[in-house]
Amino acid sequence: MESAAVTAATAGTWKLGDLEVNRLGYGTMRLTGNGMGGNSGGAPIDRGVAVGILRGAVERGVNHIDTASFYFSPLRSANELINRALAPYPDDLVIVTKVGPGRDPSGEWLGMARPEQLRGQVEENLRQLGRDHLDVVNLRLNGVVSLAEHFGALAELQEAGLVRHLGLSCVNAVQLAEAQAIAPVVCVQNPYGLEQRTADTNGVMESCRRQGIAFVPFFALSGLRREAPADDDHTEVLRAVARAHGATPAQIRLAWTLHRGPNVLAIPGTSDPGHLAENIAAGALRLSREDMDRLEPVPAPVPAPAPAPVPGSLPAL
Repeated sequence: MESAAVTAATAGTWKLGDLEVNRLGYGTMRLTGNGMGGNSGGAPIDRGVAVGILRGAVERGVNHIDTASFYFSPLRSANELINRALAPYPDDLVIVTKVGPGRDPSGEWLGMARPEQLRGQVEENLRQLGRDHLDVVNLRLNGVVSLAEHFGALAELQEAGLVRHLGLSCVNAVQLAEAQAIAPVVCVQNPYGLEQRTADTNGVMESCRRQGIAFVPFFALSGLRREAPADDDHTEVLRAVARAHGATPAQIRLAWTLHRGPNVLAIPGTSDPGHLAENIAAGALRLSREDMDRLEPVPAPVPAPAPAPVPGSLPAL
């Protein structure tokens, strides 16, 4: 499909608290080279190309960028690339980062931070991004059932002016409710896509919809391949819908994601300028009810209990 004239605004908007963003955003992890699980393959792209992709995304209307201080490889840091490419930042640009899991300078995972360590992680993001406050900080859970102490620590940083809004990542509906009792949650970031619909069965999607909270899927393109690049192993139904719209299967995946609800955002990441243009163009696709039905009906939400802790595990990215 033609993508040159399409901007991220075509996908519509939603608010993260008082910050309005276009529903088609950009995730920065792939700019650093190896993924969090070490399986994205290949060396990081040229630094100039990475800077160009970030600037190109903003020029095409992207005003929601997802990042984290633990998005780094031996040669690249997502936060530092953002700083170099986009500072001084446009007034409408919203940078969403996350804290919780930690890595040492060599990249080894340190597990979940203690509540009192979250301030240091927030300050690390501030330094790398060159900002005096963070727009949105997501608490990403890893091996934690009750998030009260951790989220309470972030709420204190919000009161201190270091953080404007708070969100969550990798949570279920019970944990979302626990956080909401402490401070407002503006977004929930969980894995979600055609092959990964846990958010539909554990109650998170419905809870976000009912409360007007942004639901921000990640791995919407790569699905169960997680950090690895998306491949061409698409179902014939997906290919048929794509042909009918003159689109790629990846664009249909993104369009399906955005069609799951007006509060559903998308943050596809890529290190390919051409794919960036295609991803943004996907926001202009309009799928019919028949298209959505062909792409498999989604089961009704069934609340699930909170997950058991997994000591020493990697972040549930």
